[in-house]
Amino acid sequence: MSAQPPSPQVSVDVAIVGAGIVGLTLACALRDSGLKIAIIEAQPEAVAIAKGQAYALHQVARQIFSHLGVWQALYPRIQAFDQVRLSDGTYPQTVEFLTQDLGADAIGYVAEHHVLAETLRNALAHSNHIQWFCPWWVSDFQLGDKVGQLTLVPGDTSQQVAPTIMESSLVVAADGGRSPLRQTVGITTQGWPYWQSCVVATLKLARSHPAIAYERFWPTGPLGVLPLTGDRYRIVWTLPHAQAQEMLALDDAEFLEKLIPHLDPTMADVTLQGKRFLFPTRLMHTRSYWGDRLVLVGDAAHTCHPVGGQGLNLGLRDVNSLADALITAHQQGKDIGDPAVLRAYHRRRTWENWLTLAFTDLLNRLFSNQFLGLVSLRRFGLYLLQILPPLKQMSLRFMAGILFEISDQPRNMSP
Repeated sequence: MSAQPPSPQVSVDVAIVGAGIVGLTLACALRDSGLKIAIIEAQPEAVAIAKGQAYALHQVARQIFSHLGVWQALYPRIQAFDQVRLSDGTYPQTVEFLTQDLGADAIGYVAEHHVLAETLRNALAHSNHIQWFCPWWVSDFQLGDKVGQLTLVPGDTSQQVAPTIMESSLVVAADGGRSPLRQTVGITTQGWPYWQSCVVATLKLARSHPAIAYERFWPTGPLGVLPLTGDRYRIVWTLPHAQAQEMLALDDAEFLEKLIPHLDPTMADVTLQGKRFLFPTRLMHTRSYWGDRLVLVGDAAHTCHPVGGQGLNLGLRDVNSLADALITAHQQGKDIGDPAVLRAYHRRRTWENWLTLAFTDLLNRLFSNQFLGLVSLRRFGLYLLQILPPLKQMSLRFMAGILFEISDQPRNMSP
């Protein structure tokens, strides 16, 4: 979907900077709204699609993708799971979350990055309202008369192409946790880095295994084990920074020797597939989700600890709220970049995101230690979850993002 700019001057209604999953989902949400959309991505298409991440998709994500009419194409290529097992190290009490606790046909799903990206890009392929600038990057952002003004330069430096000036009623920063756009306009953040990094690896099982998701808490940090298609599992192993680096440096046999005692006993016969990689963890939340002619979504607005797989799901909820706000404003003939529109989005999303960020922070701190009082407290909490179905159901609905329902019906977005 690479595209060359048609002229040195381009005018659109919404410029989405960043064609990751959140940016692509927003473009899908707006593709039939009548708004002119530009998608700006600094990486070549093949590189942007080929990232090695995999994401836990909660029921809220299914509802949003159904709402956008892409779930039918996505579902055959991802892995559903109907059970989550939550445990604390070697403590024998295990909390099992089942589909009946959620009232759904699955508790969640796991999707690889390339599958999500390809499905969303295919949904955008024939839209007449979308222009692609890939690989192009933003070198400057200024305010014009009721527009944001972006200076775009080609990502391929071998091209002898002059910069393009893009004017947009609204610029959306979907450019990640280190968002250059957010930094350019001076929106400040609050939060802290954790003492941990995550080692990510893919396991291939010798025999078929039920599609179960595991969250196993150890004193060093949580270990998430998520089912993928093809009898594979993705692990996200949280460890103190130095220990994570050591694990990354081990050869495959040594790494598996360290890992297997931390897995469910039924998963002993595994091999590694592909490369391992590492990322540091941090909690970050911006003090505002908007500025003049600019709005933040996804990791550009907030990042959290990966425990519980909340990150992408929060970004998708941002997209759903922002798309509703923009489409409603457009249908009512309002300026989509008006501060009142952006403030309403900020108010709607801030409290829910803060609540989830705080919950993941508490969960990580509560379980990643060996203080005797906290050990007793958390294990008593696991006991309560197991014996009190209403508490377990409410906890699962919160983690799945469906305390507040989102319609599954496709959105009719034409004004």
